[in-house]
Amino acid sequence: MDKLLQETLLYDFYGEMLTPHQKEIYEDFVLNDLSLSEIAQQHGISRQGVYDIIRRSRQMLSSYEEKLGLVGRFVKIRRDIGQIRENAAMILENQQNPETVRTGVGRIREISDRILDEL
Repeated sequence: MDKLLQETLLYDFYGEMLTPHQKEIYEDFVLNDLSLSEIAQQHGISRQGVYDIIRRSRQMLSSYEEKLGLVGRFVKIRRDIGQIRENAAMILENQQNPETVRTGVGRIREISDRILDEL
């Protein structure tokens, strides 16, 4: 997963645990793509101050993910659902072939059981 997507997902899941000031600066840097200088000027702090807040915020968000693993579970479930959709499409395309249908249905059951076990 690319870094921007990872940071965005971490923020989506855990951003509310940051202080309002940290959220504002992190959003400006990661989501609004502002430079350290632009953020520093807007908030009346130094570039180093902005950098420190972003670094601490990233560490906090990563720490929450290490402890809770919500982003990892979300990504895995999305991938599994994609596989279910692919198998369903395969079944629809090959309805006349009983073996393909049986294989596709078996795979869908296997994936959905795995998702349910992990919840």
